[in-house]
Amino acid sequence: MAQMELLKITIDGPAGAGKSTVSRMVAQRLGLNYLDTGAMYRAIALAVLQTNVDIHNAEAVAELVKKSELQIHTEADGTNKVFLNGADVSSTIRQQSVSDIVSDVANYKIVRDVLIEKQRQMAELGGAILDGRDIGTVVLPNAQLKIFLTASLNERAKRRHADLQKEGEYVSFEHLKDAIARRDDKDSKNNYGPMVPAEDAIIINTDDMTSEEVAANIVELAESICVQS
Repeated sequence: MAQMELLKITIDGPAGAGKSTVSRMVAQRLGLNYLDTGAMYRAIALAVLQTNVDIHNAEAVAELVKKSELQIHTEADGTNKVFLNGADVSSTIRQQSVSDIVSDVANYKIVRDVLIEKQRQMAELGGAILDGRDIGTVVLPNAQLKIFLTASLNERAKRRHADLQKEGEYVSFEHLKDAIARRDDKDSKNNYGPMVPAEDAIIINTDDMTSEEVAANIVELAESICVQS
């Protein structure tokens, strides 16, 4: 029987599908560690913006990721606090300017090599839920449960628009929709880990589901695995 405290769950999918919210909820209910891998790529993208490094200069980006100190702390409520060179950037990395370039940053092999190694090390600490774009296909291909969350472009843009407004950042809905579509295209064509469901992933469309419903579905799947195996 698989032990719940050692269970590895991957939750992949495009921006706005609800990965982070659902992953936190599932992690808390199952008593597992949670790691938002996308936050790690966002932190490097923020470092690029803060240092005015040319995003198209592979060598400069490589040098930046090597010298950037990145730490992820899990809070009592299951959320991740992200620290870049000692500074808490948990909110800053959610800005649209970061979203606009994070796919470009993630397409550099050196960035992926460094961050994937960190992600695997964190996952080895015990049972864990990791969410991102290629966790089930690249980072943890042997995870016992793989989920791929998806939703329509319009629904994802609505969710992202609402999130940004809560943070006091105002971006037009149409601009945001176009930006998400462009990011989808870049993520699906990533040279080193394209955003595609793992062959054994369970695909869940979240258009007409609440976060609570999606989380309950995944918890049930996880508990079923532990009973059956």
